[in-house]
Amino acid sequence: MGEMPMAAAVACAGAAAWLVGGPHTGARRARLLLAGDAAGGGATTGGGVPPWERLNRELRRLRARWRHEWWAPVAGLVLAVLGGSVLPVVAGAAGVPLLRRARRAAEARRTRERRGDAVIALCAALAGEVLAGRQPGEALQRAARDSSGLGEAQPSVLAAARFGGDVPDALTAAARQPGAEGLLGLAACWRVAVDRGAGLAAGLDRLEEALRAERDQRSDLRAQLSGPRATVVMLAGLPALGLLLGATLGADPLHVLLHSGAGLGCLLVGGALEAAGAWWALRIVRNVEAA
Repeated sequence: MGEMPMAAAVACAGAAAWLVGGPHTGARRARLLLAGDAAGGGATTGGGVPPWERLNRELRRLRARWRHEWWAPVAGLVLAVLGGSVLPVVAGAAGVPLLRRARRAAEARRTRERRGDAVIALCAALAGEVLAGRQPGEALQRAARDSSGLGEAQPSVLAAARFGGDVPDALTAAARQPGAEGLLGLAACWRVAVDRGAGLAAGLDRLEEALRAERDQRSDLRAQLSGPRATVVMLAGLPALGLLLGATLGADPLHVLLHSGAGLGCLLVGGALEAAGAWWALRIVRNVEAA
């Protein structure tokens, strides 16, 4: 039992050293030192940069290298050292795919929002070009250069507009991209303007207003749901607060939880209830957002 905490401590120290310095740290520092000597006659690489600025740059570099989910095993190593058990390491490794899934979902949501904003900007730019007297095909090409609303489908849509293809069908295909659903309205406006001779600019103005109203509604809903989300996060952090409070009072909650039958039972039941409660609360929030 005495060797396991020591091995976990060595592993944790190695992981922390790799995080701070990264691989090939010595070679990189040597190159930087030689470059500094050659450029400034032996001046140090710090060059008078404040220590907090160097720390900030180091933290930014670590965030760029390490995704959020990979901090779970590091936290597991720390708890393994403190509690003298490998269970926190296993739990940290099991949390990596869950955190990765949550991160990818958040990135997909941000991508959808950016693409939706780009579609709104495309509609506004296209309406301005049409009002300036340009033909719809030429106006679409100019507006697409000013915004990224067409996304990956921009070459096919612009080719259809330039060579007399079916622009509404191309816009409908482009609307299948996440967040680009507003292009369906643009396709409808284009089809009505071409088939019936209606004003394209007027239809684009109404489409832009509708898309902006929908975006503002989503923003308001997200702001109203920030309170429940904060409550979920707070409830998820209460067990860690309880462990910290117990350690402050002189108890050893990690030893009780990880090295006794009753503690392991409480840990399993409490973890299952905590996960079920967080999942249920997030499910309610997501259902409200979807509705």
